[in-house]
Formats: sequence, structure tokens, C-alpha cells
Amino acid sequence: MEEKKKEATPKKSFFKSVKSEFSRIIWPAKDKLIKETGVVVIATLVLGVIIAALDFLIQIGLDAIL
Repeated sequence: MEEKKKEATPKKSFFKSVKSEFSRIIWPAKDKLIKETGVVVIATLVLGVIIAALDFLIQIGLDAIL
């Protein structure tokens, strides 16, 4: 009898390559990750406040004009 080799299905092949890529990732240290996350959160909040203030000032300006 002739044995047939099972070829990897595209789905299995995809997940195998994803697993291979994940093993190559160099993950940051926990303390560095926490610091960088804090910087991102603070920067987002600051930019949100700036955008809200500009929106408020533009609204007041347009109300005064119209």
C-alpha cells in the first residue's frame, strides 16, 4: 500500500507560521512596559484636554460671530 503524506491545510500552515513569528518577538520588560503605557495614557489625556479646549473656544467664537 502506498502511504499518502498529509499536507498541512492552509489554516494549519497559517497558525504554524504565526506561532513561529511569535517566538521571534522580543517582549519588553514589565517595568519598561508600565512606564511606556503611562506615557501613552498621559499624552492621550493631555491631547484630549487640548482638543476639548480648542473645540470650546471655537464654539464660543462661532456663537459670537453668528
